Amino acid sequence: MSAQQYDEIGEAFEGFKALPLARYAEVPGFLAMVGDVRGKSVLDLASGTGFYSREFKRRGATDVLGIDISGEMVAVAEQLEDRNPLGVRYEVGDVSELRPLGQRFDVATAVQLLNYADDVAAMERMCRNVHRSLAPGAELFLFNQSPDYDFDGPSLAKYGFVTELTGEEAEAGPRVRTTALLDPPITIVSTLPRREVYEECLRAAGFGEVAWVPLEVSDAGVREFGADFWADFLTNPPLEMLRCRA
Repeated sequence: MSAQQYDEIGEAFEGFKALPLARYAEVPGFLAMVGDVRGKSVLDLASGTGFYSREFKRRGATDVLGIDISGEMVAVAEQLEDRNPLGVRYEVGDVSELRPLGQRFDVATAVQLLNYADDVAAMERMCRNVHRSLAPGAELFLFNQSPDYDFDGPSLAKYGFVTELTGEEAEAGPRVRTTALLDPPITIVSTLPRREVYEECLRAAGFGEVAWVPLEVSDAGVREFGADFWADFLTNPPLEMLRCRA
């Protein structure tokens, strides 16, 4: 995966979390799935500007290490840490070539990570590198685009995003272009791996109890916009979560 498209985004990436889909579905849904991190060490992969890394530290994690392939993203995360010190550590790293970390974490999280693997072998390497970085029985929580999303369905624009097929096909699945409707808009190209590719790579790396978890809208989101607003999202979910155990 090229770090360049993320290096060009930098601090603007923080704006993603204010868009309706992120604010009222992704963030509360992912944090609810990860659950209680008090007293645990957390490895946050594809940590971006550190949004979840900071949140886990605030929620009582003893040790949080955020790793991202983009030096610019990590620089922004470190600036935010300097401004408001929480004790989160960050480093630049490619998970498919991850260095031995010298410790085994209790929890690993990855928001939009495996879809950047160059091919299936690289995805499996990512999974193996994460597995060896975790304590036995530790959980890995993944947040992904849904493999079953119907691109011919209603637009997601009202939720703050648009996602479309590029027409190219990678080994793991079709290539997709996702645009966050910020000002100016931010576009990212990645792969949409097939469901069985995720499952096979995780199992090959030694993970068990692989389970897909649907993403729901928070009560706050329903209060803010009404149930009808979310109907397109719930009928054709663009995002889905995954949990498994080392």
